[in-house]
Amino acid sequence: MPVNGRPDRRAARPRREQLRAGLWFVPALLVIAAGVLFAITDALDRAAHRGSLTLPMWLRTGSADAGRQILIGIAAAIITVVGVVFSITIVALTLASTQFGPRILRAFVRDRGTQVTLGAFVATFVYSILVLAAANDASDSFIPHVSIATSLLLVLVDLGVLIFFIDHIAKVIQLPRVVAGIASELSRGIDAAMVGNTARSGAQTETGPAAGDVIRELNEAGGVVAAASSGYLQVVRHHQLIRVAAQADAVILLLHRPGHFVVEGRPLAKVLPASAATEVQRGLNRAHATGPHRSLSQDIAFAIDQLVEIAIRALSPAVNDTFTGITCIDWLTDGLCRISARWAPEPVWRDAAGRVRVVEAELNYQRLVDRAFDKIRQAGITMPAILIRQLDSIARIVESTRDDSQRAVLVAQAEMIVSVLDAIPVVEDRNDVRRSYDLAMAAVGRAATTSDRPAAG
Repeated sequence: MPVNGRPDRRAARPRREQLRAGLWFVPALLVIAAGVLFAITDALDRAAHRGSLTLPMWLRTGSADAGRQILIGIAAAIITVVGVVFSITIVALTLASTQFGPRILRAFVRDRGTQVTLGAFVATFVYSILVLAAANDASDSFIPHVSIATSLLLVLVDLGVLIFFIDHIAKVIQLPRVVAGIASELSRGIDAAMVGNTARSGAQTETGPAAGDVIRELNEAGGVVAAASSGYLQVVRHHQLIRVAAQADAVILLLHRPGHFVVEGRPLAKVLPASAATEVQRGLNRAHATGPHRSLSQDIAFAIDQLVEIAIRALSPAVNDTFTGITCIDWLTDGLCRISARWAPEPVWRDAAGRVRVVEAELNYQRLVDRAFDKIRQAGITMPAILIRQLDSIARIVESTRDDSQRAVLVAQAEMIVSVLDAIPVVEDRNDVRRSYDLAMAAVGRAATTSDRPAAG
């Protein structure tokens, strides 16, 4: 996040995220690299042909016809393997969509291993074709020894890449790794948000009207700015908003946060004074990046939703995979412990002079906890193992809480879990859930006896 108006690095990522989420960008870079490599080896071959460069005997690859046959064989073999790699990728994406849900597909498409593998084979094919064209256009006395030898070397490299790809794809579609990867994205998002909050709050002085007064006036008399396009809000470029607001001597209240769906023509923000709404409208819409899907760049809740989606799919009657649901609960516990210990959202953004310029829509602690627990509890209402693990999760999370309001949210979740005991047919299972509830409440009591801890940075 910006400090005194400096750019938010996460907000500068939408284009990079779009490039990373496609299968074409890395292969395109490697094809360009193959073209540069061809230019270098072709220059060396022509220097050797003119006699200005002497090649070692081991680098000579035979006659021109033999070289052309080698290149034709390499090109044909490589393009066949590209088809195989592409087929394996499609099968993996199909399995991922069926098992994990369509929203998880972006994680597989963004996978660097798949992108590099496709790029390596396509680059080798392009390089071989370039060398073959140079060999055919030249006189019979010209033999591109260096280029042919490089093609053979690239084939050996591609063999290693293929072995890596087979091993990699077998691991990347394993569910524990998928869940851990999403949890890692959640942790990075929490760390980035909290580090930005700490730096911003410590580096800015406060001048002008108090933030509370500004927010009240915005709600009462702010001018409305409509959204320019429909879609999921992916990124908010706060540094641009601060600059736009400062130029207009205005304050902007954002009505949506990343992850919300905005509708064209509907309110996107409020501006104070209302007369400045028209002036800031264009810059405000440019500072919001929308798209057809949610993004992890600034949307912490999206990572939680992905883990929940995997869990409720696993707990559906068609799958009935209790252990996958438990795995998701465990990683959600890790994320909520981090949030409980560090969650200190700062909705107010100030300019370099310390005046309030932007107030963003908050994502409160209760919403995050509810997202992590509600749907899984509803899906596993007749599964004692799921309810017990959720209560164990609450007992762990309360150890990281910093105040009674956080603990009250977790207690409410525990009470909702224990309220569905009648849906469990076996008395012993109900007793097990009740014991876990008692342990969770005991953990809440221990946490409540300690003094509230300050927010960790």
